[in-house]
Amino acid sequence: MNRQEHGPTPVRQGRRRRTAAALAGPAVLVSVAVLAGCTAPGPAPGAASAVPAVTVTAPEPELRTAVQAALDRRAAAVLGHDVPPGDPAAHLADVPLATWAYRIIDVKRDGARATVRAELSHTLTGHDTGPVTGGRVLELTRDDRAGGWRVTADRPAPGAAPQLWEQGPVQVVRGARSLVLGVGHDPARLRDVAAVADRAVPAVQAAWPGEWAGRVVVLVPRSVDALGQLMGQPADAYRGIAAVTTGRTGPGGGAHADGSADRVIVNPEAYGGLGDFGQRFVLTHETVHVATRAHTTAATPLWLSEGFADWAAYRGSGRTPAENAPELRDAVRAGNLPDALPGDADFTFGGDAGTVARAYAGGWLACELIADRWGEDKLTAFYRLAGASGAERAFRDVLDTTSDAFTWAWRDRLRQEFSSAPSR
Repeated sequence: MNRQEHGPTPVRQGRRRRTAAALAGPAVLVSVAVLAGCTAPGPAPGAASAVPAVTVTAPEPELRTAVQAALDRRAAAVLGHDVPPGDPAAHLADVPLATWAYRIIDVKRDGARATVRAELSHTLTGHDTGPVTGGRVLELTRDDRAGGWRVTADRPAPGAAPQLWEQGPVQVVRGARSLVLGVGHDPARLRDVAAVADRAVPAVQAAWPGEWAGRVVVLVPRSVDALGQLMGQPADAYRGIAAVTTGRTGPGGGAHADGSADRVIVNPEAYGGLGDFGQRFVLTHETVHVATRAHTTAATPLWLSEGFADWAAYRGSGRTPAENAPELRDAVRAGNLPDALPGDADFTFGGDAGTVARAYAGGWLACELIADRWGEDKLTAFYRLAGASGAERAFRDVLDTTSDAFTWAWRDRLRQEFSSAPSR
């Protein structure tokens, strides 16, 4: 899903049948692709999390300068792959890091020891144009023989999730349009993920002809339990979820608002249980959220953000609405034609699975209706304007209609698609 809210506490929603979204606190969005109908809550994932707002403590200038110098030396060592074997950062040996930097938030000194709360930011060569950030706590020891302070520990800050490299040596597969980073997998499996991601990118470019990076970074943790750790949530919240996407919403999402530091995180167990089409659908849907990030805001209704991602993923597949939307089909044929477009609450994780499945299907068919009746260019224009000024204005200015008139046409479309349904 792609709903955004601005505030201090990130909240996530997810989804089962096809995908899901979620979103945000300080403009952090999490989108989720799943297997059978849902959505999931939690703090911003470590893969692209924002550091919680805090009051910066100003240590004495000399201490701050000396500590920053120690953090800079550590950053240089990580970038140069020159850290001791027992350091989790050694697991990054094959990862193409472009930048790695620490920004001090506060310092507490106790004699020859100091504890530093910092923001870590890093980018990947050839993939990120904005940094991934996360909160860290570093322990330092005063070592006059070594020329000052020395970092002895570097761990996630309270409330921040661990990073992939803290789970084991990171394997790297470079695709034509993707970078896949995994832990604990057969390299052939990661190459397969890269191949699917490479197909997803041009499919998204065809559906969303606009400015975006045209590439995607995919993380594949060892297991669903490891995925839960990365997301800062119990693994059970993700057992049916095939993939989640993390990033910042825009406009106003800062450096991440263009999808420049998004990460698609795969649940290897759920994703591995999908067939070729299912895997392609999941990564295409998630890549849509990367591409549309800059135009997805709090004003974007979930039926549009999730419906558009499904529309792009189904585009050209030749699959019928009855195949793609069995729950909605059955409801309509039973005489339960929806009265309105799906509301954001219909996508809530932990809610009724049938309601969530019908919501995603309804959003997809709304986007299908716009593309068929007004054209694909109008659909993308509608998406952009809805994010900037709200759906009501987009109905008026792009489609020359109203939300009520569109809803009537959408309901009529459902009757037509599921032809055995009674009219009412």
